[in-house]
Amino acid sequence: MARYLITGGAGFLGINLVRYLLDRDHEVVTLDVADFDYPERDKITEITGDIRDRAIVDKAMDGIDIVVHTAAALPLYTPEEIYSTDVDGTRNMIDSAHQHNISRFIHISSTAVYGIPDHHPLMEDDQRVGVGPYGEAKVQAEDICFEYRDKGMIVPVIRPKSFIGPERLGVFALFYDWAKDGRGFPMLGSGNNRYQLLDVEDLCDSIYLCATLDDDVVNDTFNIGAKDFTTMREDYQAVLDYAGFGKQITGLPAEPAIMVLRVLESMNLSPLYKWVYETASKDSFVSIERAEEKLGYRPKFSNKDALLRNYQWYLDNLSKFEKQSGVSHRVPWSQGVLKLAKLVF
Repeated sequence: MARYLITGGAGFLGINLVRYLLDRDHEVVTLDVADFDYPERDKITEITGDIRDRAIVDKAMDGIDIVVHTAAALPLYTPEEIYSTDVDGTRNMIDSAHQHNISRFIHISSTAVYGIPDHHPLMEDDQRVGVGPYGEAKVQAEDICFEYRDKGMIVPVIRPKSFIGPERLGVFALFYDWAKDGRGFPMLGSGNNRYQLLDVEDLCDSIYLCATLDDDVVNDTFNIGAKDFTTMREDYQAVLDYAGFGKQITGLPAEPAIMVLRVLESMNLSPLYKWVYETASKDSFVSIERAEEKLGYRPKFSNKDALLRNYQWYLDNLSKFEKQSGVSHRVPWSQGVLKLAKLVF
């Protein structure tokens, strides 16, 4: 079987992909600055290190067949950390893979490369205008991947919608915390916009298709998301209904709320960053037709399915992380001043 290197292997997507590949009898090597503190630790080869450290990266490439590059500095990191990790780190990774004659490098990008769009559904050939350091860095990282595709490497680029599932916390932990405590959800605008999500298992399916299908099929760029989704109001109401307190979504006037969130972000009082609150009241969905037609991608989970699966995992594992906070998807983000807002809903 193939030997895979997963960057960001200790992260939310990383651990789900590790389990997915182990279930299919593949060898797995992980590279991450964080410790791999999961039960599967004795089943993998763990390398602790930074993707910006070329010596560590070169060491990790030894004997690898396929690289899946999921590591990234998320939007709550400093701009300097984001650019050096997401841009310089990506170049480090793919150049090392090229030097080690590893022909297939799967890059996990983001639909953040589309910025704040003016039409839907978004297509893979649409203009890329990243918003903020994270979106801009993701565009630059893709450009690096395209350079190496031109050099003859097979470089599938996957642009997933916001994905959730087991191990996912981050901003979603805020919603789930409110739901479990019998609070409703405030929503920017009416909530009648359509906002596509993605279950992490469906994302792993798409990655595996890119790892196993023919070169000429996968050497492309693919949007990945749920096929079945409704409105923000209806999809998130499913979590409140499941929580069982009879709570409802409450719409807020979008523009005044966004102005307040801009101020709170500038004062480091809110975990919500520009791309989240500027797009939350707008439609946000991509076409997955290319992935369906070329890869045979068939997502199993709707938005509601994915949210409820993630919420139940949150409830089942709350004791492990309820006192933690940070800036990755693996821990809840500090709610900041939004803790006070929770009392209102």
